Amino acid sequence: MTAESATDWLTRSAWPLWLAHGVDWEAGAFREHLAPDGLTCSARFRRLRVAARQTYVFAHAARAGVPLAADATALGLDFLRRHARQPDGGYAWRFGLDNAPIDQTRDLYDHAFVLLAYATAAPDARGAADARAVLAYIEAHFPHDQGGFHEAVPPALPRRQNPHMHLLEALLAAHAAFGDPVYLDHADGLVDLFLDRLLNHEAGVLPEFFDAALLPERDPEARFLFEPGHHYEWAWLLDWYLRAAVDREVRDIDIEGAIRLLLRHAERWGIDPATGLVRDVLMDDGSVVQGGSRLWPQTERVKAAIRRPRLVRADARACLGLMRRYFREDVPGLWYEHWRADGPVSGEPSPASSLYHLTCAIMEGEG
Repeated sequence: MTAESATDWLTRSAWPLWLAHGVDWEAGAFREHLAPDGLTCSARFRRLRVAARQTYVFAHAARAGVPLAADATALGLDFLRRHARQPDGGYAWRFGLDNAPIDQTRDLYDHAFVLLAYATAAPDARGAADARAVLAYIEAHFPHDQGGFHEAVPPALPRRQNPHMHLLEALLAAHAAFGDPVYLDHADGLVDLFLDRLLNHEAGVLPEFFDAALLPERDPEARFLFEPGHHYEWAWLLDWYLRAAVDREVRDIDIEGAIRLLLRHAERWGIDPATGLVRDVLMDDGSVVQGGSRLWPQTERVKAAIRRPRLVRADARACLGLMRRYFREDVPGLWYEHWRADGPVSGEPSPASSLYHLTCAIMEGEG
């Protein structure tokens, strides 16, 4: 599969389908998923994560000139500003179908995506002010006294690397959109946290879960969980950071070493030899915890293969071909979310949140 054919699928099938059926135009919100039978959504709630991610997605579609995409982007921004943002400046976590908040948890992962949405969909003065306000809220409410950030407000355990990873992504996007060095200043801190506290250099593995002191959560055999897809994603982000911080004094040798460690371990243990697909969850010794292969790790391998082709055994075209297996032929524009040893899980709906992963990977190939 070529980057051009992937882009064609996105612009001619996926984006138009989701604009037609994945937007609740009357309510001014986005649907959580689409079922292959009837293109319906059975969810009785809405999530902040989907609102932010779909705003990001349709902003890219609008730049590509896809009809209705600009309207959907405006709808997403309106949802974030009018329904999701609360009087304290934070964003509610979950909503009813009437768009009224039903859970006032402040989730760091989702706040990172709100920042990404503003950076992608509103690179203007109002968007810059919204983005700075999100960052100010994160600075005021999420820092953890043991380093890094809390999972949520109120606090929750275990701590995860994942929200920190997506916050780095949002900061790099905001720096690119608005040119404000404050975003790169915060990115510096997250990269230091990754190198000094999150990445286990001895094992060459990034743990998924941590205790309050940012020590990896281990099983009785002293092993910890890792997800190969996040290895690929961090490698892509660290490469992006190096390009963004080219005029700064950064720990480039440490970062390059970390990229090599991440991709070496992902390529060694993370690829299912029977399918060629990226596995879901393993222990740091390579033993499989959760069999099968979700869609999103395949998209992250595509991005890593584009940016660091010498460190990924399959080239970008081959990785795109593996990702292509997930595209449904019976409903163009939908995908299989899970792949098992005997093939795709066909009856599941396609979650809206995965369109972010697909858009990001295919746009990376465009760039």
